[in-house]
Amino acid sequence: MTFGFNFETTYKNLSSHFYTETLPEKSGSPEVLLFNDRLADSLGLDKKALSSGKGAEALVGNDIIADTPLAMAYAGHQFGQFTMLGDGRALLLGEHMHKGERYDVQLKGSGRTEYSRSGDGRAPLGPMLREYIISEAMHALGIPTTRSLAVTLTGDVIMREQALKSAVLTRVASSHLRAGTFQYAIMESEEAVKLLTDYAIERHYPDFADKENKYELFLEAVVHAQSYLIAKWQSIGFIHGVMNTDNMAISGETIDYGPCAFIDYYDPKMVFSSIDVQGRYQFRNQPGIAQWNLAKFAETLIPLLDENQDKAIEIAQEKLDDYKNLYQTYWLTNMVNKLGIATPEESDVELVLEFLEILEEEALDHTSTFRALSLGNVADIEVKDRETFDEWVKKWQSALENKDQASEDAYRLMKSVNPAVIPRNHLVEEALFHAVKTDDMSKVEKLVEIFKDPYSDEHDEYYRRPPKEEEMIQNTFCGT
Repeated sequence: MTFGFNFETTYKNLSSHFYTETLPEKSGSPEVLLFNDRLADSLGLDKKALSSGKGAEALVGNDIIADTPLAMAYAGHQFGQFTMLGDGRALLLGEHMHKGERYDVQLKGSGRTEYSRSGDGRAPLGPMLREYIISEAMHALGIPTTRSLAVTLTGDVIMREQALKSAVLTRVASSHLRAGTFQYAIMESEEAVKLLTDYAIERHYPDFADKENKYELFLEAVVHAQSYLIAKWQSIGFIHGVMNTDNMAISGETIDYGPCAFIDYYDPKMVFSSIDVQGRYQFRNQPGIAQWNLAKFAETLIPLLDENQDKAIEIAQEKLDDYKNLYQTYWLTNMVNKLGIATPEESDVELVLEFLEILEEEALDHTSTFRALSLGNVADIEVKDRETFDEWVKKWQSALENKDQASEDAYRLMKSVNPAVIPRNHLVEEALFHAVKTDDMSKVEKLVEIFKDPYSDEHDEYYRRPPKEEEMIQNTFCGT
């Protein structure tokens, strides 16, 4: 039974240097806990069969429904330190073809691979549920992301600090090519990185394939994709937590949800990840880290950009220099949209920065404050320095009046980009604790349902930040 999958695996056309064929470890008694009907429909899959008992066997890898799966090899700078890596607990099941589009389908938590090092290759249930919840919320928020098709309980127990239930996440992505994949290739040879880059261009940017300057265009496209993505993160208050180069997908999709979180009160210095002890990946650093990651990616393409190394470096630097302006343009557009301004002007920068300063000084909630503006509920925003806030409100309203747009259009725009609900850290953790400890998935399922429409104001209890300071989540964990 194929469950509607139409698999090819073009990645195997590359040298076996880039992957290792690996069979998943057998699971005891798999059971599908969460299944994404909407995603299954969009991929043309048989959702009834996939969410059944037979589907569970396929979604943990007990039954192989394509060629032998593979673990991808890659490298990466982790917290600034270079190391050789690879899929230590994930396997590419295949590349699903649907309506001319190609999608990687990956099993995450399916057992040991050649790249597992000291790990057992399994994944605890909690983190897999977490990635499902947040990745699907990100999709609904309009942020490029990998998707989650299912979370399947294996029926087995794994040991961490304590015995935990293990699960497999079925992840769907445009591809799992990372900046770290290119770092891995260049460590092998210039020919290896050329082979990989030609493959990436054919897969993601086929229009470039016959261009004389295709490698330059490829670098430019990846820079564009990353600048767009990070600007989206910053506008919504999302902190990835582990922006290592192996967690930067060249497709521009958010990938590898570990200790990620959303800002409650606005603090640019916010760090949630328990392993980011130096604050390298704090909220305000994300745009700069993305540029640093892109620089490491660009270094791998130097041999391809021009035969003259100095000229190649010049080309790479030019594309990297574009990042700052691209990011600033995307960021400003996102931020003025959040204030009801359709087309940004340079004068709007000050308006945005002043509001962010008020958010920080007043420790206001990022999401609910922007939503209050969208609903015209300015009076409901509680601040200590009312004079400064009221002055800003007058400046904002004056800016709206001076734009060539109707007032109702401004508020309609704001309500379309300022969510009413986000995956609040305390609510996600509460739902995960409930699911793991009691086998009751109701809280998780409730969150999943709510986040399908994050712009609805129907869920008041999910609207504001935690009512008690002690309920605010300060640390999040990778959960490997």
